[in-house]
Amino acid sequence: MSVVEKATLVLTELSHGNGSAADRLFPLVYDELRVLAKAYLLRERINHTLQPTALVHEAYLRLINETRIDWQGKSHFMAIAARCIRQILINHARDRRAAKRGGDVQRYTLHEEDAPDEDRSVIDLIDLDEALSELTQRDERQANVVELRYFGGLSVQQTALVLDVSPGTVKGDWRFARVWLKERLSPEPLG
Repeated sequence: MSVVEKATLVLTELSHGNGSAADRLFPLVYDELRVLAKAYLLRERINHTLQPTALVHEAYLRLINETRIDWQGKSHFMAIAARCIRQILINHARDRRAAKRGGDVQRYTLHEEDAPDEDRSVIDLIDLDEALSELTQRDERQANVVELRYFGGLSVQQTALVLDVSPGTVKGDWRFARVWLKERLSPEPLG
C-alpha cells in the first residue's frame, strides 16, 4: 500500500473520530508538511521567529483537532495544510504589525522565479491574504493554485496532483490568478 493510500485510510479514521489515527498520520505527512513550511518561510524575513519545525507542529495540531472537516484524502489534507500554514503566518504578521504599529510590515513579490526584476512588484502579506480571500469567493480553485504554487512552493505537476486537475488547468489558473491579483493589489492611480 502506498503512502498516499495509507494516509487516506488514516484520514478517514480521523474523520470518523478515531483520535489515535493522528499518531499514525504524522509520519505519513511530516516530510511534505516540512517542505511546505520551508517554502513559506523562504518568503519571510531572514530573522523570522518561526522555524519550519514549529510551524509544522502548530499547523498539524490545528489540523488534527479540526472536527468539522471530512478528510477526502492526502491531497485534501495537504491543500488544507497549506492554507493553515499561510494563516499562521498571516496571524504572526498581523501581531507584528500591531506591535510595531505598521512599521515592520512583511512584503512579498508575486512572480515566477525567472521573471525580470522590473516585473516583480512588492506587496504586503496581509493585503495579499485579503486579496486571496476575495479570489476564493470568485474562484476557489484559482485561489488554491496560488496558495500551493506561491506559498507552498509546489510545481505545476505537484499542484495538479493535489487539486486533482490537469497541469494545463493549473497553468491557466495560475496565469489568470496572477493577473487578477496584480490588478487587485496595484495601488489606485492618483487622479
